[in-house]
Amino acid sequence: MPTKRTNHWPALCPVADKRFDVYEFATYIPPAGGISHYTVAGLPSSRSRALVQKRKPMDNVAAAVAASPSPGSLLLPGLLTLLVAWAGYHAVERFWLRPQRLSRALRSQGLGGTEYRFPAGDLTENARLNAEVRSRPMPPCHDVVPRVMPHLLNTVKEHGNICITWFGPVPRVIIGEAELVRDILSNKFGHFGKFTNKRLGKLLALGLASIEGEKWAKHRRILNPAFHLEKLKLMMPAFSTCCTELIDRWESKLAGSEGPYEVDIWPEFQNLTGDVISHTAFGSSFMEGRRIFQLQGEQAERLIKAFQYMYIPGFLFFPTPNNRRMKEINQEIEGILRGMIKKRESLIEKGEASGNDLLGLLLQSIMNSGKGSLSMSTEDVIEECKLFYFAGMETTSVLLTWTLVLLSMHPEWQDRARKEVLSVFGSDKPSFDVPNLHLVYQVTMILYEVLRLYPPAVTLNRRTFKEMQLGSIQYPAGVILELPIILIHHNTDIWGKDAHEFKPERFAEGISKASNDRPAFFPFGWGPRICIGQNFALLEAKMALSMILQRFEFQLSPTYTHAPYTIITLHPQHGAQIILKKL
Repeated sequence: MPTKRTNHWPALCPVADKRFDVYEFATYIPPAGGISHYTVAGLPSSRSRALVQKRKPMDNVAAAVAASPSPGSLLLPGLLTLLVAWAGYHAVERFWLRPQRLSRALRSQGLGGTEYRFPAGDLTENARLNAEVRSRPMPPCHDVVPRVMPHLLNTVKEHGNICITWFGPVPRVIIGEAELVRDILSNKFGHFGKFTNKRLGKLLALGLASIEGEKWAKHRRILNPAFHLEKLKLMMPAFSTCCTELIDRWESKLAGSEGPYEVDIWPEFQNLTGDVISHTAFGSSFMEGRRIFQLQGEQAERLIKAFQYMYIPGFLFFPTPNNRRMKEINQEIEGILRGMIKKRESLIEKGEASGNDLLGLLLQSIMNSGKGSLSMSTEDVIEECKLFYFAGMETTSVLLTWTLVLLSMHPEWQDRARKEVLSVFGSDKPSFDVPNLHLVYQVTMILYEVLRLYPPAVTLNRRTFKEMQLGSIQYPAGVILELPIILIHHNTDIWGKDAHEFKPERFAEGISKASNDRPAFFPFGWGPRICIGQNFALLEAKMALSMILQRFEFQLSPTYTHAPYTIITLHPQHGAQIILKKL
């Protein structure tokens, strides 16, 4: 009768067979009935039983071997134990031990601030305060810091201009003194690096604003020619064309209405600056550029939602609906840009004109720069184009929106600016050649004062990569330094008791003499990493504002609610409705 086998591990033992004069193998099947359950391969069962019954000592050895665990069965649990221990140690180190060490190092030097709250730091309280202030409008004044950055302002009031807050488990030191901000932004040695989450940043735009070291220097060298004044002058026809389309649309609306016309200038200026950057950056690919603008607008809002959870390791890999959509948007944007770049590269290789837009100038600069280890790849160019598009569109649309809002609140300055524009250009389209740039100084003063009160980027961040001395404080490596631009721009010790008032005349003698602590004006940053596109943004804003002043006068609509808040840049929460009247 055949022996029944079970699913136990086999143990093999050699058995001498005289008839065949070979070694066979008896297979042990742990039985209910003991030794008789051995079989020998190739022998009848009766002979197998006879042979194995003669081998009881060997049977005992086989049974012992079978009963002992194999090395493989011990290895996996051991590895899992080590992995759990390693992960546990790093979690404790990241979320408790290291925050406590850094906190002690900073507080021992006299710094105050909020206490670390495991695990999110001040992110939860910051979100709560933001939701609270955004639930109600503010009076129509320019003291906007309590609404824009309530948690930061409360911390500074309680602990001073230099104090500690927490971004998750990472200490973030607020640097609210203009002199120290200048020192940080002027550092040329990379000791205060950009604080950027690369994975999160890539979903919107990395490029020149985020890279460091030699790669940044090479990219800056390649990009600088594209933003020289002579190159920007070549873009003025595109600026003018886009502004003319906006003016014509507004005039058409006025003609079709009885009396003044109400318009929400916030989406209007977003479309305008999106059109400008589409023309100047992408040339004939206007519709493709507009699609990028729409996608990046959605991406910015989704990034803000994700940002408050970035202290959780690997959060962007979680398959949440928001994370999945952000990746889809990024893939579509990069796909559009990759196709446009390849098309333009093909034209350049054939010797055809590459155009005077930013993409053409960028690719031409790359070809002229030679081939080196840091030469731009297609991926580099994609990231720079994403940055051009987002920063170029956002900065100027924010600046123009708040400029018209403030000129509506202060009609005396609207009248002064209009008189200046009409005296310089008459009814002709503005031309901002070098001689004319200095003739519209009141328009320039107005734009500077708007940038002071309502800077597009309300704060900048840096990080210490090694132990650094700043002022009287020694900062350990791994500390975030927050540079609250809007707080410094509203500081009465720097700008005087009228710091919260709209007074463009403070810039009558230039930026350096506008404040007590000079300079303390950082709307585009400072030092070697100052925004490369600042001249682009200011020229575009001067063109648009001058053309609007030539054709219209405007005032705030009764439906306007003053509610600045941040979605990466400083937006009007409920739009910016004004009443237009044709001159």
